[in-house]
Order: sequence, then structure tokens, then C-alpha cells
Amino acid sequence: MKKFNRIVCVDHTKLEDWAIDKLKEFSEAKVDVYKDSPETEKELINRIGDAEAVIVSWKTQIPENVIKQCSNLKYIGMACSLYDDESANVAVDFAREKGITVKGIFDYGDPGVIEFIISELIRLLHGFGENQWRKLPVELTDKKIGILGLGTTGQMLAEALFPLGADLYYFSRSRKKDWEEKGIKYLELEELLETTEIISLHLPKNIEILSEKEFKTFGSGKILINTSLGLPFEEKAFVKWIKAEGNFAIFDGDGGASLSEETKEINRVISYDKSAGWSAETQRRLSEKVLENLKSYFN
Repeated sequence: MKKFNRIVCVDHTKLEDWAIDKLKEFSEAKVDVYKDSPETEKELINRIGDAEAVIVSWKTQIPENVIKQCSNLKYIGMACSLYDDESANVAVDFAREKGITVKGIFDYGDPGVIEFIISELIRLLHGFGENQWRKLPVELTDKKIGILGLGTTGQMLAEALFPLGADLYYFSRSRKKDWEEKGIKYLELEELLETTEIISLHLPKNIEILSEKEFKTFGSGKILINTSLGLPFEEKAFVKWIKAEGNFAIFDGDGGASLSEETKEINRVISYDKSAGWSAETQRRLSEKVLENLKSYFN
């Protein structure tokens, strides 16, 4: 059986113990497992050393300089999503130029995110928590909901909302004709913001789609939901928008992680420290998919 000389989990990848044991089958030497993020590039380089394979979470950057200095690297396994090269925490293009295989995982935390969005939206619409969107409780029936980013999570949200009678719209970098046939309507961003009452953001990291102009178009008496990794909008413009009459915003731990504490404390900002995409099931799926990727390298 082919093996790497050494495998290193360079930070807290959240792989389950059984998955760490499985990694040992693919490593000649002991698998080094770190439970914290390296504080400096130098520390990261020392952790990798002469290893041919590393597993990394989304919290640690592996830039060109690290790849250059870790000349034995053959494989980088991301224990996180790899939407595209631009938003990745690994210098994917550069690594591949050097002949290093880089693989990310997909569709492992989405069910929890959908449960969070639906549950928090219903709480807000009906006033089951501290806040209530309108004077009287309202249902999701016929509510005009816009999904920004119709990837896996956006599609799962659409599937969950169809039976509840919501009127669905989407904006995405590419048209999804098969989804339009299912009943979700495509609109350009400006028209979507004008049309919808609620928007849910499902975009890769480092994408900023909403600025002051877009928030002005979206208007007041609306709801914004963000479970993306990072902020797909200008925070200053968001703060101005959220202070308008009747606007609410919902963030899970990932979606609100980049918000300032001051912004989180604004009235009608509903935010949580917990990531909606993290659960026992998520951890199992993450572990399985990281291992599948590594196995496929040798196949």
C-alpha cells in the first residue's frame, strides 16, 4: 500500500478520533495532530517540516511562501469547503503549479444551516423570541424570499421553502435553468432586492456583494440572513440599513464572526456565537469526506 512519509494535521481540523486512526494507515511515520492554530508562518512551516501531506482547517492560511519552504509537500487536504481558488485559505493555484494536489470538501454542514435559517425565520415572523418582524405574526406563505448564491446551501434552502409556500427568487453568477423549472425565479441583483422582503446570503469568502447602493435598493421593513463565511457586504452600509425602521438581520456564528461587537449589539441584529453548520453529523461527514479525498489521491 502506498503511503506518505508523514501526515500532519496542522491545526484543529475537528477530525474524529477514528478518522485520525485511519490517517495512520496512509503515513509511514506517526501522524502529528495539533489542536490549535499556528500563531506565525514560521510556526506553521516548522509544524509541516518534511511532511508530504497536511490536513488543514479553514482557520489557517497556507500561502505561497509556506508552500515554497515546505518542498516535500505532495498533498494538501482541506478539512473545509473549497468553493473556488480566490476564496480559499490555501494558495491553490500556486500549489498545483508545484505539482501539489489540493482537495477540499463540500456539502458537510449544510443541513444544520438550513435548520437554523428556517427556525430563526419562523421565530422572527411569529414573534416566538424577543423580536417580531411585523405588528401581527405572519407565515412564510407567499413571502418573497431572495437567495443570493444558488450553490448547494442555496438549493437546499429553496427545497426547504417550496413546501412552505414561499415565493422564491435567486441571483447567482450563473443561471440555474433546472432550478428555474422547479419554480425559483432568476432576477438580476437590483431587481431581486427591490422585489423581495427577505434575503439569505450564501456566498464564498471574500465576496462583497452589498454596499450602500444595494442596501438603499433593498429598503426598509426587510430581513437579511447571513450564514456565509465572512461578510458579503460593507459593514458600515449594513449598520446604516439595520437602523432603518422595521429591518432585522440574522447571523449564525460563521456569518457574524466578522461583525464588530458594536454592530452585534444594535437593536434588531440577531446573532449567535455558534456555527449553524456544526453538529455531530457535520463532524462525521467532514471526517468521512477528508478521508475519501485522501484515499482518492492514491487511486
